Amino acid sequence: MPGLFDMDLRALRRDRAARLGPEMFLLERAFDDCLDRLALMRRRFESALLIGCPSREWPERLHEFAKMIDVRDPGPLFAQAASGEVTVEDAWEPARHAYDVAVAVGTLDTVDDLPRALLTVRWALGDGALFLGAMSGAETIPRLRAAMRAADLASGIAAPHVHPRIEASALAPLLSSAGFAEPVVDIDRVPVSYRSLHHLVGDLRRMGATNVLSERPRVSLLKRDYAAAAEEFSRAGDGERTTETFEILHFACWAPAG
Repeated sequence: MPGLFDMDLRALRRDRAARLGPEMFLLERAFDDCLDRLALMRRRFESALLIGCPSREWPERLHEFAKMIDVRDPGPLFAQAASGEVTVEDAWEPARHAYDVAVAVGTLDTVDDLPRALLTVRWALGDGALFLGAMSGAETIPRLRAAMRAADLASGIAAPHVHPRIEASALAPLLSSAGFAEPVVDIDRVPVSYRSLHHLVGDLRRMGATNVLSERPRVSLLKRDYAAAAEEFSRAGDGERTTETFEILHFACWAPAG
């Protein structure tokens, strides 16, 4: 039975972003936050797990805080560029207690089984290890969601165009259920101004963040339906630009000491 997400397509979308040149402004914002939090630890870690690596520079920057970096990414091209391995976060078996810090940026919102992915990270972390990262939250891209509803009204058929994301209030309990202690979740809502729906979709493609739902429409929007979506998106703005919102959920927690 297929899961919520098409994992093969997810990998292809990340590969497309790698070939196009990834759009990094949100991902860098999230990764910088992780590095800032690590700097506050005033500690150098022995071994780090980095989940999600769209920049070959990220492991080098993480080396400031950890001697050894193990890079994992769902996209083959991103993994290869960072000398890492291709990994689906809820479908791999790391060695137990292999790392004393894990950083996960930008991929956990598109795993079929997030609780299992978190349990897997917990298994991989030693006692007293740190887990931190960032993922897309439920309040992401509301203007695009409204635009896609307008497209559905024009076509007369409702279709899943944008995948559901986790609510901020649900993330800390999920981390606790996976065995992590003292979870902290911070919300960063980033407004971004776009000239058109076309420009927003272009950014999403270069982020590897377009539709990877298993039950997604298999054909592109008709011109009429896309025009309705574009008009709705434009109408939400000031006549020249429309502000879209991206919600980033930053989290940090600990594997309890044994």
